[in-house]
Formats: sequence, C-alpha cells, structure tokens
Amino acid sequence: MLPECPSRIYFQVAGRICPDLLQIIIMNRAELVSAIRSKKSVLCVGLDTDPSKIPAHLRDQPGGVLEFNKAIIDATKDYTVSYKINTAFYEAQGIKGWEILRDTLAYIPQDIFTIADAKRGDIGNTADQYATTFFDVYPFDSVTVAPYMGEDSVKPFLKRDDRWAIVLGLTSNKGSQDFQMLDTGGEKLYEQVLKKVASWASPDNLMFVVGATQTEQLAHIRSIIPQHFLLIPGVGAQGGDLDEVCQIAMHGDGGILVNVSRAVIFAGSGEDFAEKARESAAAYQAQMAKYL
Repeated sequence: MLPECPSRIYFQVAGRICPDLLQIIIMNRAELVSAIRSKKSVLCVGLDTDPSKIPAHLRDQPGGVLEFNKAIIDATKDYTVSYKINTAFYEAQGIKGWEILRDTLAYIPQDIFTIADAKRGDIGNTADQYATTFFDVYPFDSVTVAPYMGEDSVKPFLKRDDRWAIVLGLTSNKGSQDFQMLDTGGEKLYEQVLKKVASWASPDNLMFVVGATQTEQLAHIRSIIPQHFLLIPGVGAQGGDLDEVCQIAMHGDGGILVNVSRAVIFAGSGEDFAEKARESAAAYQAQMAKYL
C-alpha cells in the first residue's frame, strides 16, 4: 500500500512508480468555496519564479528554482486557496523548466486550486491539444485562455465539467486600452466578450480575468456576470487596492481569487525569504478575512 501523500500527484512514492503514474485530485466549485470559507482567504499566490530573482544562495544551484517554489508553498499554503503558475517562466528554461513546472505542480497540496497561467487561445484540434497539455499531461484545475479567436478557441477548455477555463475579460496592463476598451456601438469590446463567453458555459467551470487596476469597471462587470468567479491580478506590485476589490467584487461564495505574485514570493531576498513570504501572505489573508 502506498503511503499517504499530501501532494496532488504521485510521480514516485517510496522509491517506486505508482501503477497509474498519476493520482489527480481536481477541485470543483463547491470545494473551492469550502476552502475560501475555511481559510477566510481568496489569496492566489503567483509562482512567477524568475530564476534571476531568487535568493543568491539558491540561484546557482541546479535545483534552486524548485527548492524555492517548494519553500514558498510550504510557507504560504495555510493562507492561500490557489496557486497560479505562469508557464512563461518555466517554458523559457526549456525541458528543465517543464520538469520544474511538473514537480512544482506535484508539490501543491490537494486542497488548493491550481491555475496554469498559459493564456492559450487557438482553434480546433490545436486548442484540444492545449487542453490535453494542461488538464492531462500537467493536471491543473484550470487554465487561462485568450478569447480573441472566438468560440471554437475556448470551447475545448470547457468540455470537461471538472476543469475550468479562465478567460481574459478586462486586464490590468496599460495596453488593455488598445482593444478591450474600444467602443463598439454603445458597448465596450470587453463587455461584449464577457456577455458572449458567459453564454458558453456555467459559472461552475468558467471564470474571467479582471485586473485589480480596473476597479472603475468592477461593479459594472459584476452586474454582467454576477455569479462567475473572477481571477483578479494587479494587487501588490501593480498597485491594485485590495480593500476596494473585495468590497466591489466579492459575492456570497467569495467569488474572487486575488492573485499576488512578486509581493509575496519576493517579499524577502535573503535566506529568510520563505519567512518573509509567509508574513506577506498572512497579511493579505488577514485583510481578506474582514470581508469573509
């Protein structure tokens, strides 16, 4: 009998490979809501691990990035309900980076929601392959998706009732003004995207990305999609106001995941980096708890 293991995936336990290689634990909406209420947190920690920014004592070690990620997870798992792995920071390292991504995902506890921040968006069998990548090969709970190519580029990520697509709605970057805020005959383009995409699936497996720096639009967005979860980046280093976000965007189930990356994982740069990350995550959780 295999020993108990808190990780989401068994690649190798007690020196031998499990018969089915992977034991996958997927979180549905009810389980995510339960975690939010239990921890009184909507914190999503972004594991956007830039190898050049990890502490010096880990930077030159062959396994330094993975050791850093594991330490961050150990330090913050009591305060977060989600981890978001930005795949760009791992893809840039080639095969080694994909292995680090896999092992980082495997280390995340079963009761924490996982996001592949891959921003994929292509049509037909290409989208099917992307869905296979991030739901089967690397078994995340969810993946971020760009909707620019339309329904047939998003639907492959919505085929499975037990996995989530997180579609870009209104982002926090300066360039969002270029297209998302264009007036399209009385409506902004992002409004049309939210309405159209929301008609393709239920709030049980569809979320939207809405930047924390777009608080002027948050209340309006909530009126368009009142039940969907929102993944909200932009708090922390990008300057989004957490109190304002919680007041405007939360609903009875929590309804939001607030992503904080650099302000947590790089809160410290020395050998006490994990302790500093824990302090930062705890502070965010305490602020969120007031609204839960």
